[in-house]
Amino acid sequence: MKDSHDSPLTESVQFAIRDGVAWIGFNRPQSRNAMTWEMYNALEHYCDVLAGDDEVHAVVLHGVGGEAFVAGTDITQFANFSEPNDAIGYERRIDQVVGKLERFPKPTLALIEGACVGGGAALALVCDFRYATSTMKFGVPIAKTLGNTLSINNVSRLIDMVGVARTKEVLMMARLFGADEAHAAGLVNHIFAADTIYADVAKLAADFAKRAPLTLQASKALINRALEQRRLEADASDDWVTTCYMSRDFAAAVDKFVNKTSFEWTGR
Repeated sequence: MKDSHDSPLTESVQFAIRDGVAWIGFNRPQSRNAMTWEMYNALEHYCDVLAGDDEVHAVVLHGVGGEAFVAGTDITQFANFSEPNDAIGYERRIDQVVGKLERFPKPTLALIEGACVGGGAALALVCDFRYATSTMKFGVPIAKTLGNTLSINNVSRLIDMVGVARTKEVLMMARLFGADEAHAAGLVNHIFAADTIYADVAKLAADFAKRAPLTLQASKALINRALEQRRLEADASDDWVTTCYMSRDFAAAVDKFVNKTSFEWTGR
């Protein structure tokens, strides 16, 4: 167990254990911590190994650099998508990682500074608690940026957290929620000052050592069981995942990001 912590799986994900709390830091500040495949792999790995570590009683996820939690998946990784299975496989992979974090048996806390969008929003949504600074911007602005879609499971998670009306604002209007609005909506548990948030969240995470471990595990598992009753099969969104990711619009939007080209939405 300890050997798996000795060296980083990737420099893009920081890892440390302090006072029984595991800290996982997304470390690509030059790209606002946009997630690469290896970063998703590392997060899944840490979920696996920490689940059985009796010395760890809580996990904090955070972005490095102060400008972002996670600004989605790195768009350059979509440049070679050419087949429906590329799109479906990607959404299945994200569901797998997000689902593993959601089912992680110990308390998880998201410490959010700046951008928390796209894949970052999906990760934050499945943490048990979300704490932010006033700079937080939360959303999934794909109607403005890429023209793709979320999986049915991630749409369901968003509805569970903020309701149908706000989910439509997030996905269809590409609205970004600021910290105050997110707090009012129940998405954020508390807003902390930028200069104290790490200490504040560290204290909250450490306090879980004083709680009954079985009660924590049972509460989280039973809440997840209740939520899962409302979830559809993963393939319920395959038709729209394929339509969006295989569209000319998506290809043009990725090309704009990678090669700095221009385009207009066509609906094709």
